[in-house]
Amino acid sequence: MKPSSNNPTGLASKRTFVSMTSPTSARNGAGFYPCQGLYHEPVSEKPTTAFIATHYNVDFSEHYLGDYMAARGYGFLGWNTRFRGNEAYFLLEHALIDIGQGVRWLKETAGIDKVVILGNSGGGSLMAAYQSQANGVTMTATPGLTIPDALHDLIPADLYISLCAHGGRPEVLTAWFDPSITDEKDPASINPALNMYDDANGPPYSAEFVTKYRAAQVDRNHRITAWCHEELSRLSALGMADRAFNLYRTWADLRLMDPSIDPSDRRPQWCYAGNPRSANFSPRGIGLTNTLRTWLSMWSLAESHCQGPPHLGRIEEPALVIQSLADTGVFPSDAQGIFDALATEDKELHLITGDHYLETPVNARNEVADLIRDWLQKHAA
Repeated sequence: MKPSSNNPTGLASKRTFVSMTSPTSARNGAGFYPCQGLYHEPVSEKPTTAFIATHYNVDFSEHYLGDYMAARGYGFLGWNTRFRGNEAYFLLEHALIDIGQGVRWLKETAGIDKVVILGNSGGGSLMAAYQSQANGVTMTATPGLTIPDALHDLIPADLYISLCAHGGRPEVLTAWFDPSITDEKDPASINPALNMYDDANGPPYSAEFVTKYRAAQVDRNHRITAWCHEELSRLSALGMADRAFNLYRTWADLRLMDPSIDPSDRRPQWCYAGNPRSANFSPRGIGLTNTLRTWLSMWSLAESHCQGPPHLGRIEEPALVIQSLADTGVFPSDAQGIFDALATEDKELHLITGDHYLETPVNARNEVADLIRDWLQKHAA
């Protein structure tokens, strides 16, 4: 651990670098550890309550809320698993074990009494899966693998917060899928009848087109899952264990172009990558590269345990759900779905102003930090 006073927010907090091995992953030959993060804490006092936030792929070590919560008297561990920046090889069972190392560090080294799971953005369903499986393992192993013993040693958190979170990894990918692609190997292939960017189809989109489009998105997900199993069987016969493949055209949620679907305060015809049409035909997008087993572990509607509702339905700890209304990729129905799926009766849902990262309006991050603090004062006393 290495303390640091470097703090670009200007808020009063201290940062400590934390890194360690995992029960299922050793230190890399180049020197880096599989589990890494930054612990943000108040300068003059030791907190008794702390957050942990992790994402499937994005580096959360310098998460934007870390210093804001530390300035309010809380610890905040921005935590990364071995899959940070390495989404193509993601396996849920090992990611949960790595998160468990962060929770254990908070309890046993930082001296934290109450741990708060923060499921933010794409990490929402990952952290829900952690809490669910810490309450008792129910998931099955990725095909061809086994559940590691360490998965049974996870320490449950005490509270759960969902912040601008997607419902689940397979759900968000499928909602963003372009079902008009006719050849998965050719990103330029298009079925005009399912092309949301063809002016003949909208926007606005008719109810008939929406129904047909959503069904075709689900079909695309299931086709890829079936192909992954076929490939695994074919490769096994050749003495191979897995392979990589690319996934194209994943900026095609109808809500990006039609603000009348799931209405909110979002900017119309915009997405996290800018213009949706341009983004959809670019090489930038979620799930761009996968192995066959990563698809089955993270993206498959039929098989992935990264779906939100099954895990949220096992969370009985107090929960807070927050969603910003100008978010261009998470929508009010997503937040309502998370809220409804949570098993706990002690839960709150707040719809707030702001974009996905709460960069606007100017005071959005302070306001959400105050909202979280006020809720914690009732639950983490």
